[in-house]
Amino acid sequence: MRYDPFRHNRRSIRLPGYDYTAAGSYFVTINAVHGDASVLFGTIIEGGMVLNEYGEIVRECWQDLPSHYDNVVLDAFVVMPNHVHGIIVLVGEPDVVGEPQVGAGLKPAPTTSVPVRRCHGLPEIVRGLKTFSSRRINVLRETEGTRVWQRNYYEHIVGDEKDLARIRAYIEDNPRNWEDDEYHV
Repeated sequence: MRYDPFRHNRRSIRLPGYDYTAAGSYFVTINAVHGDASVLFGTIIEGGMVLNEYGEIVRECWQDLPSHYDNVVLDAFVVMPNHVHGIIVLVGEPDVVGEPQVGAGLKPAPTTSVPVRRCHGLPEIVRGLKTFSSRRINVLRETEGTRVWQRNYYEHIVGDEKDLARIRAYIEDNPRNWEDDEYHV
């Protein structure tokens, strides 16, 4: 089969031109790969999520994100049988710093400087969650290098307090609404 750029091109689901290192709240949904993903992280029993050992790893990796990323505060989160929903809050504005200047006598000599961001953006944080959890899950199930997560993820920039409250309720209610969930297999 020949490459067809319209059929084989993955289009970005990100807002063009939006700075995903900007302070704010972001709702994310990350799906497991297909196959055994329908119950990869646990099962729903009587409207509640019962995590298995892989689901526990995902929960632990989520809770550990602030220790890897200084600008992250976590909000509502739920592990479902084949996906996760969570709210990641990025705090502070990105610091833009240049390369250090080289000293030349009493005055520093100018150097060519490329701005570098110190804050981590949402894509890097989601990638970190996927990487940390995949490695641990694959060690446990002895399947090194096997994909655990789908390539992309859904994100929504939380608009205001009303939007935040609606999303928090959605996350909290997700296990009870599993039978009607679009990700229910």
